[in-house]
Amino acid sequence: MSGKEFRFFLSCDINLPVTFRVERLQGPLPSSPTKSPNSEERNAELYVECAFYIDGAPFGLPIRTRLESGGASYCWNELITMSTKYRDLTAHSQLGFTVWDVSCGKDEGLIGGATILLFNNKMQLKTGKQKLRLWPGKEADGSFPTTTPGKVPKHERGELERLEKLVNKYERGQIQCVDWLDRLTFKAMEKIKERENCKSGNSSLYLVVDFCSLEHRVVFQESGANFLLPSPIASTNELVTVWDPEIGKINPSEHKQLKLARSLTRGIIDRDLKPSINERKSIQRILKYPPTRILNGDERQLLWKFRFSLMSEKRALTKFLRCVEWSDVQEAKQALELMNKWEMIDVCDALELLSPVFEREEVRAYAVSVLERADDEELQCYLLQLVQALRFERSDKSCLSQFLVKRSLNNIELGSFLRWYVAVELYDPTYAKRFYSTYEMLEENMQKLAAGPSGDEDGFKLWQSLVRQTELTAQLCSITKDLRNVRGNTQKKTEKLRQLLSGLLSELTYFEEPIRSPVAPGVLITGIVPSESTIFKSALHPLRLTFRTQNGGTCRVIFKKGDDLRQDQLVVQMVSLMDRLLKLENLDLHLTPYKVLATGQDEGMLEFIPSRSLAQILQEHRSIINYLQKFHPDEHGPFGITASCLETFIKSCAGYSVITYILGVGDRHLDNLLLTDDGRLFHVDFGFILGRDPKHFPPPMKLCKEMVEAMGGAESPYYTRFKSYCCEAYNIIRKSSNLILNLFHLMAGSNIPDIASDPEKGILKLQEKFRLDMDDEACIHFFQDLINESVSALFPQMVETIHRWAQYWR
Repeated sequence: MSGKEFRFFLSCDINLPVTFRVERLQGPLPSSPTKSPNSEERNAELYVECAFYIDGAPFGLPIRTRLESGGASYCWNELITMSTKYRDLTAHSQLGFTVWDVSCGKDEGLIGGATILLFNNKMQLKTGKQKLRLWPGKEADGSFPTTTPGKVPKHERGELERLEKLVNKYERGQIQCVDWLDRLTFKAMEKIKERENCKSGNSSLYLVVDFCSLEHRVVFQESGANFLLPSPIASTNELVTVWDPEIGKINPSEHKQLKLARSLTRGIIDRDLKPSINERKSIQRILKYPPTRILNGDERQLLWKFRFSLMSEKRALTKFLRCVEWSDVQEAKQALELMNKWEMIDVCDALELLSPVFEREEVRAYAVSVLERADDEELQCYLLQLVQALRFERSDKSCLSQFLVKRSLNNIELGSFLRWYVAVELYDPTYAKRFYSTYEMLEENMQKLAAGPSGDEDGFKLWQSLVRQTELTAQLCSITKDLRNVRGNTQKKTEKLRQLLSGLLSELTYFEEPIRSPVAPGVLITGIVPSESTIFKSALHPLRLTFRTQNGGTCRVIFKKGDDLRQDQLVVQMVSLMDRLLKLENLDLHLTPYKVLATGQDEGMLEFIPSRSLAQILQEHRSIINYLQKFHPDEHGPFGITASCLETFIKSCAGYSVITYILGVGDRHLDNLLLTDDGRLFHVDFGFILGRDPKHFPPPMKLCKEMVEAMGGAESPYYTRFKSYCCEAYNIIRKSSNLILNLFHLMAGSNIPDIASDPEKGILKLQEKFRLDMDDEACIHFFQDLINESVSALFPQMVETIHRWAQYWR
């Protein structure tokens, strides 16, 4: 339930008896004239009498608790169920509690009484623990207004009453639980209670009663018509809350019109209907809506009316399926028949049909049939999201899970990634069974594969090669843990790593059988090279490992333990996808979508790209140009470097400027901007996305002044070329906005921090970045203004300096 929604039950609809728990007494018992205070506390035998009052008159028989003679603290903790039901209550219903002592002989001794209204001033049923002050020597008075009110008047309430009210809210779940903070808070509250009691010498006696809570709040309403009417109009302009019982109900006239318009008898008429010019314009406008847009009633009716004429328009199918009233059996049947006759939709639109919006199994099965047309390369681009879409399926062995397993059997790279993506989700208790079902299906079917005619591995060996990846990562986790216990600097930890690999863990230097690299399953690795493996200078001490490959080469990876890489994995996947989209339009911006694989909730592998951070480069070479001159000198080239190197730098800057803007990547500084020797700039460390940024006033685009200086400054023709590449790339990616939005929508149920916190808000922020309200020409001007605004933002440069100082002293 979102924070803005208020869901409630009406008291007249609840056919349950009023139930509450009489818990305990708090405070000292009044002393008897015949007994000493100590003997009174020791020998008193108490019970509580609970009586119901409706509008000041007794209602039903009173109920008594058992006797309690437990010493200083009288604790009944007894559940009381009255004969009165919630539906019988009135606005002035009260409960009276009287405490009696039977240890005084034949005559019962009256300790005190208190009365409480069941509804508060907002006409909501009181729930949770209520602390009632007993009136000594008085029976509970059920008249209205009562002479024995249990609630302490506002003007008499102190710090203790305020804290108890907060505790009540906490126990009802209205205050978020933070385990470590809660323990500290309750400890501090106990001290405050002791101090207040000592200070005031409070001798009042209280009865603690716990009223049962239902799933939602209970709002008072009498059965039948709505009798909660506003008070007569007076001279005061007071606002009066009126509960309307018809809110949320269907308007009968609108419903009748809708049923007539969609009746099956109109099918013959609708089949030949053609939209007018204005209707055609409206339909085209609707078809351009992003997949996040909810259609209103008129738009839904328009698409339904012209459903037959739209069957040749493949873009219209997803919009049409949003119009269907799936609860109407006949309408749903007709919609499914039309769906199967519709012009075949594109793969990117089929992803929309796998979102949580579409629950019908037939619709989701149709989407899977469209996905079968995608080749393995394209399918791998969407695999991460397709695994997340399993959350929205109706069964554990759905068409989607069977399709993913089937395609993975024919491509070991797909199989390896599918296994890892599913394995990581086994930590989610809500959907663990769903993902484990897919994992079992993959294991069972892969092991049945026979060896190929060309001498390929059989299924059992293939599966074992994937299992050994898990064994490898488990050993790397153990190594990381051991190295964190090593005292000393990074150099000593590196020496210990090499010592372990050459000694106790020498089996890791030469594997018994080659293992498929988790980040690149097409590469077979045969062991770790100890002399080329090091540890990064970082709080988590990630390992940089060099592996031998079966073909005689090497590959380098980074292994991290203690960091959730699922968000980085998503961002790099998006960079790879956008790189593919740009290259399909013949625009290669020399991006570096290095491979990232989360192998657990807090561990994973990354492909190592030989590069240096801009912070290091500027510290050692003072400028990016000086650094590039070292590797690609050319006396006749621009700024003394080769033209191809400068072009690579400009293009990569443009590509990442656009992508980080669209994805709302935050926390950019010179340590997570890397540069390769051949001039490719790329970003790493994506802990903040979709507009989140720990730094105040971040620029709209992550473009630092050192990058602009390397292009010759803001007046240089190379900087103009940079802006041209940015605008071109932005418009190309905008064409695929629906695909990107669909992929993020499929991630709505994932545990990725910046999406899980508020999926709807995050997707809408992403949608805003595409500026779908503009045409290409307007977007060029818009994006150029963004670049100029970012370059002129001086405040982030000051933040950057502070960050460099922090890194230096770390």
